[in-house]
Amino acid sequence: MPKMKTHSGAKKRFRVTGSGKIMRRQAGKMHLNEHKSSRRTRRLTGDVLLGGSGDVRKAKKLLGK
Repeated sequence: MPKMKTHSGAKKRFRVTGSGKIMRRQAGKMHLNEHKSSRRTRRLTGDVLLGGSGDVRKAKKLLGK
């Protein structure tokens, strides 16, 4: 049987921690940042855990974990 291929979109959006949790970027910081306050853009910096057991299960499947 052929090898499973990692979903290319998922590998750009998620990463797996050492303990197996899924991290994601926060939404709202990709573009149109000029009118957003510095406080808001700083708050959106950094990764957060992916919530929702269904989302986690789906992301792990797409990543081949």
